[in-house]
Amino acid sequence: MHHRPGPTAVQMQQMAEAVVRALPGEFRKQMQDIVLQVEDFATPEQLEAVDLSDKWELTGLYEGEALPDRSIWSSGRMPARIWLFREPLIAEWRATGVRMEDLVRHVVVHEAGHHFGFSDDDMHRLEDDA
Repeated sequence: MHHRPGPTAVQMQQMAEAVVRALPGEFRKQMQDIVLQVEDFATPEQLEAVDLSDKWELTGLYEGEALPDRSIWSSGRMPARIWLFREPLIAEWRATGVRMEDLVRHVVVHEAGHHFGFSDDDMHRLEDDA
């Protein structure tokens, strides 16, 4: 559908940061320590963690401890991270014609949902109800 090149990693990073800036204040505040990171593809370990084998199937991933699971006794933990996988997102954009900004927003919001303790099933129900 699209023949023009997809966004660079820097452009996609800027889109993701804009999504977080646009969130309501109470959510934005609880996400201030999350690292947003864009890579072309998920690593084999990341794919395995979500039971996938095809690197084209994963557009985003949350790595970290969800807020409801955190303890005041935990310290020294790595910051939570939301990964966006550029090449699968570009492939989806080309296949569907959905605006790239909307795809990035969907992935960032979905992965942020994991940060707040929602499962994939919870988020699918919320999306269906919306």
